[in-house]
Formats: sequence, C-alpha cells, structure tokens
Amino acid sequence: MKTQTEYLWFNTKNHREYINITGEVEKVLLKSGINEGMILVSAMHITAGVYVNDAEQGLIQDIDEWLEKLAPFNPNYRHHRTGEDNGDSHLKSLLIHHEVIVPVTNGKLDLGPWQQIYYAEFDGQRRKRLVIKVMGE
Repeated sequence: MKTQTEYLWFNTKNHREYINITGEVEKVLLKSGINEGMILVSAMHITAGVYVNDAEQGLIQDIDEWLEKLAPFNPNYRHHRTGEDNGDSHLKSLLIHHEVIVPVTNGKLDLGPWQQIYYAEFDGQRRKRLVIKVMGE
C-alpha cells in the first residue's frame, strides 16, 4: 500500500467560514498516483470541521444558521471560565465532525454528483491546518 500525506493551512478572514477544498484534495490524490483506495481529510483543530455536501450557497447559509441555532454563542459556557470565549466553536465542530473518508476509484474521488468536500472554520482569524492522507494502490 502507498500513502501520501499533505497539509493545508488556513487563516480565515472571518470567525466562521466554509471553504470548498475538493480541488485541493484532488490535487493531492493526483500527486499520490493512487488508483484505488481512500482519502482521509481531517481538521487538526478542535474548533474546525470537515464535511461533504452540496456546493450551493443557500445550503451553506442554512448549515451555518442551523449550527448557530444548535450551538449558539453564549458567554455562560463553562469553557469560558478558562479564559477562552469559543465554547460554541467547539460544539459546532462536534456537530459537523472533524473528518471524512472519501473512496478513490479509478484514480478519482468517488463522490456523488453534487458532493463536495468542505473545511468548516468556527473560530477563525488565526492559523490552522488540515491533514490529507491518501492510502491505496
């Protein structure tokens, strides 16, 4: 089995952002030379996530509003007693999750017709990274 590992770095302009990284993941796959296998895409921070969904702006706004309803900013989170103010960002990350595994078939990401891979930032405006690990033959 062959592997290829690369990292993407982010420093978002906004506190919350949703970034389509499908093209970047495809570049790593192509560089790996792997024809059959899997790709792990994982945020390496506890206030960010990775998900697969449609690249439609209205849906992205709906996801953001849904997350804010489920895990709203609240100055009374116990986590804030540590001096932090990002308790909601941790909860949003739990809802989205921090990683996805995407199959590779015939040298291509085996995604559905509308599926794209997104990096979700919930506590941005500082440097963070994501790992892409391709595994296969």
